[in-house]
Amino acid sequence: MPPVAPSPILRRRRLGTELRRLRETTGLTGDQVVERVGWASASKLSRLENGRSRPDPQDVRALLDLYRVDVTLRDELLTITGEAGDIRGWLRNYPVMTPQQRGFAELEAGCVEISEYHPLLVPGLLQTPGYARIRIASARDVEEAAGEPDVTEDIETEVGARLARQSLLTRGPDAPRYTAVLEETALGGRAGPADVLREQLTQLYELAMLPNVTLHVLTRDTQASGWYLPPTAFSLYRFTDPQDPETLAIESGFLNTMSTEAKILNRYKVVFEWLCTAALPASDTLSWLNQARGRPLDAAPSSTAAFGAAAPPAQRRRRPGRLTER
Repeated sequence: MPPVAPSPILRRRRLGTELRRLRETTGLTGDQVVERVGWASASKLSRLENGRSRPDPQDVRALLDLYRVDVTLRDELLTITGEAGDIRGWLRNYPVMTPQQRGFAELEAGCVEISEYHPLLVPGLLQTPGYARIRIASARDVEEAAGEPDVTEDIETEVGARLARQSLLTRGPDAPRYTAVLEETALGGRAGPADVLREQLTQLYELAMLPNVTLHVLTRDTQASGWYLPPTAFSLYRFTDPQDPETLAIESGFLNTMSTEAKILNRYKVVFEWLCTAALPASDTLSWLNQARGRPLDAAPSSTAAFGAAAPPAQRRRRPGRLTER
């Protein structure tokens, strides 16, 4: 099996950081660089240095020539350029994938560990076709109601792209370690029709039996440490290449935010640990899912009924710098 490819989005950021450092080392301004390499505008250089565009190897070579980069570093940066511009084979088959979904797909590439929490929905890597179809269609309804319909995109193609992303969970020995904390409310009747949700519960049960997948259900009668409630969904990514920084993605409806700042990541790691501790253990989650998929959705088993009353959360003294709600 070929080695896991690096994350394209992180490679673009890493390349951009290095190109900016080289430019600043030479003492050149952005306008001077653009003039010397013969580009039409400075925005092209800005997008490259900020990792916002897929790099053209010819453009990168022009910059490396201008900066007089030595052979060793040049070869390294050209390799990163190829990785930054790489599109997974299955991504090429889904040109209508939204920028949001493409961003997640590129983050997931090259991961050795993914940790996710979602208070309202099942994460994309775990969704069935029916569940994904409802999520995508409902988002389109919002766009249309806001007067911003995108008629060029095909729902079924985007569903296919979302399902293709899931192949990383079953790609064999090098599949990433995946852990998710799901709120019980995310598995209830508000998310879709009963048949779709029952199919989704069955898929969660089957995925939870994979050796690299750990699922936790946070039941309604359970509180995390200090009564903390994360206001939004978030994901933590750790990558194959140790030089690629761990990344946090915060999902908030139609707006996503990413960060590699260690201070922020550490806080979310603490929150995720609290959530895992408060939620049902993996074995109890498996039992919960097995029971839930065979019952009416309004009678899903609670942790109190099936596993005993939830213990009250430990009270902790608030410390300076703790992540707080807004």
